[in-house]
Amino acid sequence: MIEIGRTLVSDEVVEKQFVCDLNACKGACCVHGDSGAPLEPGEEQVLEAIYPAIEPYLTEKGKKAIAKQGKWIIDGDGDKVTPLVAAGKECAYTIFENGTAFCGIEKAWRDCKIGFQKPVSCHLYPVRITTYKKFDAVNYETWDICKPACACGEKLKVPVYKFVKDALIRKYGKEWYDALDEAAKLT
Repeated sequence: MIEIGRTLVSDEVVEKQFVCDLNACKGACCVHGDSGAPLEPGEEQVLEAIYPAIEPYLTEKGKKAIAKQGKWIIDGDGDKVTPLVAAGKECAYTIFENGTAFCGIEKAWRDCKIGFQKPVSCHLYPVRITTYKKFDAVNYETWDICKPACACGEKLKVPVYKFVKDALIRKYGKEWYDALDEAAKLT
């Protein structure tokens, strides 16, 4: 473990290698799972505010799911998450281009329609953060659908923490990231 401020970073975050390979997985992380994307405190209000700019990007199934469930929901674990189009199906904010899943929120952001890229939890993936009273646990989450990303990361020699650099800076700041980078060089 690497301790930085009030975070404990799993060794796997610096030791494992990862680069998304959308040609192989087709954005499966937006489609599979028991729940939608976990939301940081305040992200639910952001989704409410920016929804009119995002809606034109969404699929009809996504729009219907959001109209029925809301722009965010509380899942079975009591966490605030994005809604799914149906149980075990894709996030309601998922769009498809040539058979590959992408984020409609991020598409609106890339088109400069909104200033919010996407939920931090999505931006951080495959890093997952669990917040405890005294610290955040920063862990690497393994998932079978990401085997091509692991192979791609190994081929390109990109550690997980470097793959999600922008997201980690977004979450904890540049100073924190630089401290992680320094610690990683010592391992």
